[in-house]
Amino acid sequence: MTTKPKARKFRIKRGGPALGGQSALPGAPEGEAGAPMPDAFDTVRAPDAAAPSGREALRARIDRPEPAGDGPQPAARTGDVASATQVAGETDIDAIKREGLTGRQLRMARRVAQKHGLAPTSDLDAVRLLRQKGIDPFQRGTMLELVVPEGEEPKGKVPAKADAGRSRVQLPQTIKPEQVPATDVNPAQRRAQEIADIQRDIGRRRRKRSALLLVRLAFFVLLPTTLAGYYFYSVATPMYATHSAFSIITNEGSSAPGGFGGLLPSQFATSQDAIIVQDFLTSRDAMLRLNADMGFKDHFSQERIDPIQRLDPEPTNEEAYKIYKKNVKLGYDPTEGVMRMEVAAADPATSAAFSKQLIGYAEERVNSLSQQKREDGMRDARESLERAQAERRETQEALVRLQIEGQTLDPEGVIGALRGQITEIEGLMIEKEIELASLLNNARPNTSRVSAVRGDLEVLQQQLDKLNARMIDVSQGENSLAELAVRLQMAQADLAGRDMNVQSALTGLEAARAEANKQVRYLVVGVQPVEPDEAAYPRAFENTILAFLIFGGIYLMVSLTASILREQVSS
Repeated sequence: MTTKPKARKFRIKRGGPALGGQSALPGAPEGEAGAPMPDAFDTVRAPDAAAPSGREALRARIDRPEPAGDGPQPAARTGDVASATQVAGETDIDAIKREGLTGRQLRMARRVAQKHGLAPTSDLDAVRLLRQKGIDPFQRGTMLELVVPEGEEPKGKVPAKADAGRSRVQLPQTIKPEQVPATDVNPAQRRAQEIADIQRDIGRRRRKRSALLLVRLAFFVLLPTTLAGYYFYSVATPMYATHSAFSIITNEGSSAPGGFGGLLPSQFATSQDAIIVQDFLTSRDAMLRLNADMGFKDHFSQERIDPIQRLDPEPTNEEAYKIYKKNVKLGYDPTEGVMRMEVAAADPATSAAFSKQLIGYAEERVNSLSQQKREDGMRDARESLERAQAERRETQEALVRLQIEGQTLDPEGVIGALRGQITEIEGLMIEKEIELASLLNNARPNTSRVSAVRGDLEVLQQQLDKLNARMIDVSQGENSLAELAVRLQMAQADLAGRDMNVQSALTGLEAARAEANKQVRYLVVGVQPVEPDEAAYPRAFENTILAFLIFGGIYLMVSLTASILREQVSS
């Protein structure tokens, strides 16, 4: 291993005043104190063991010799010059700082330095001193190799070179000539070999796992997808689909205020009817009617249909209903009020016939729904009218019975006639009394005439008594004409009320009839079913892609679940 040569760095420290143009070097030989220096700056190097901390400061006074000539001579300059060892140590410490060692590594380096008898001033200095001694402080076996017999040096320690130009010993370390080379493998090589073995083992495991993954994908995803694609492309029987569209409308009329009733949208009024029709067409009732009329089960039991879509020769209603739901599809759009139907069969003619028959069933159901609504509304109106008429008839019968019981049709007239007769007789009696009084006023009244007048008065009085007695009978008692008149008035008032009820019932019946006319529903076919000329099913490519996605999703979910369970069990 080779290292790049490093230039030595010198640092000059300013010292005190010059001592007579000469510099004395502490610790130097006595004869060298006043020796002149040829350069402006020179480096004086002290022994490495001058300070126990490994860092020495050498003071030197540098005098510049006087130049020849008569010009002005410059003043002598003095200063402290750092040694190359000190500069190299600081450079090494800066390099160690840039390595980014952790606190644990630095503490380990200090302990190793103390084991080797070194006196570092810091953790970084311990790393520097150990590397100068040829010891790697971060080697795994360093701590175990520190325990050696007395008189022997540690295994990783190599004597430092006396070369003044080198500040540290670089790895790999040299072996003493007297030592026998160790037969053990170099730790770095052993570590590299172990890393290579681990990498090869990881690569082998990855290849094995990749192969197993491909096998599982092929078995659980690709193979089922291939079988599904083979069925859709080669085995499945072509199915022809007939499309149709129809809607349910109502007779809105113009009963809304302002005449805007006909402008109201019909889909909101018939949404429930459309949903009912949709449910009916997708029910078992429609399937049974279609089988009875068109032979639905017989058509899907033919031998030319593939086994997956074919029914048994004698299928149950549940099996046939599954095929029916698969081949008859309806959709309702509430915003447009349109129902779209798709009917699939093994041949185009049968598909169109099934579609037309189902539309006929839907029309019958719409008519039955509207008929039921109309009958419900009209039935209530008719019942109200019949009830009002019956009550009016009962009231009329009660009035007639009262009239028959009183033997008169007009009690008030009878009472008025009696009163007139009484008044008339009283008037005649007054006239007769006046005439009698005039006859009696004569000196010699006519006896015959007086007797005749008195006889008339008696007759009139008797008739008046009879009339008064009859009036009393009519006005008083349980069956008097007054009571009968009151009962007749009450019966007539009841009859008038019943007449009003009958009139209201008639008005309600007319309104119900108008409302029933508005409740009429019509099924309008917007798109007539037409026989298709190409098969719509199976959609081989789309179904194959869908099968691949389904099998892939199932495998992914199962594998993720198994991985999670394995991780939970292992932890």
